[in-house]
Amino acid sequence: MGFSEDNLNGVILALLSSGFIGASFIIKKKGLRRAAAASGVRAGVGGYTYLREPLWWIGMIISFLILVIVGEAANFTAYAFAPAVVVTPLGALSIIVSAVLAHFILKERLHKLGILGCVMCIAGSVIIVVHAPREVPITSVQEIWNMATQPAFLLYMGSVIVLVFILVIHFDPRCGHTNVLVFTGICSLVGSLSVMSVKALGTSLKLTFEGKNQLIFPETWFFMLVVVICVVIQMNYLNKALDTFNTAIVSPIYYVMFTTLTILASVIMFKDWDGQSGGTIISEICGFVVVLSGTILLQVTKDFERSSSFRGTHTPGSPSLSTRLCTGNGELAKYSDEEVPPEEICLRIQESY
Repeated sequence: MGFSEDNLNGVILALLSSGFIGASFIIKKKGLRRAAAASGVRAGVGGYTYLREPLWWIGMIISFLILVIVGEAANFTAYAFAPAVVVTPLGALSIIVSAVLAHFILKERLHKLGILGCVMCIAGSVIIVVHAPREVPITSVQEIWNMATQPAFLLYMGSVIVLVFILVIHFDPRCGHTNVLVFTGICSLVGSLSVMSVKALGTSLKLTFEGKNQLIFPETWFFMLVVVICVVIQMNYLNKALDTFNTAIVSPIYYVMFTTLTILASVIMFKDWDGQSGGTIISEICGFVVVLSGTILLQVTKDFERSSSFRGTHTPGSPSLSTRLCTGNGELAKYSDEEVPPEEICLRIQESY
């Protein structure tokens, strides 16, 4: 299927978004390192001397006023031009930008497997872009409203709301701080609805700028309200996940779940795959799997670089991946003086909740 001009604009905006967002982290961290070198106290252990460091302030201003805002604006606009099945997976490229810049600027060594992960993300993204479906022309926000109220998407939306309530009311109090899938599951489910609303709102604003005012329709404001509510919930539980669990575990799991659910929601609501051949759809799925695999590999090798087990000197009693998935930061310390297998510790912690 031919590559439309809207798809091209959407892909370019998504790539720019990934570049800006990925670079913002490096600038901020560079300022933190410089402040730590001057004072000898890192921000992670309670140091605040970075507040007196000009480079940190420059980094913050550039990061939030330019890179992050421009990056998120580009990402927001990308959904107005290209299908979510194209834009969402390209978000993984921000991880590549961050990893590559960290290797050259911050001198954080990128392992060979990490390089392989970057190559896989790029290759998968190319496959997705080449086989991307055309964006269906939309002339009114009311058309999007009809898509959002079709039985298939209402069933999906109802299922998401029920699952989120179950996770929040039942699982969060019991195992939210011991199982990473609870917080990331809430973020991903709500995030899939937020992306659909962002695409609806972005398309409405695009039509408005083209001279077809959509702000007069209540549907536009409803989608805006849904975006605000979903983003607040999403960020709240994402912060909880990052505060409780290792980032190297949260990032790939969240990316896999969020991207998968977003693509599913987009296929149901906007029927992105209608009119595409089976071979093209399979190619897109394969490209998506390659991107996911590359993202996981890149994040996991970051965690391995911090551990001695990656260099062949395994420390007895170090927690396995399955143990880290069900334990928060600091939970293992309670049993550090006991000779208890990590899996047994996991069971004890779950029973305590």
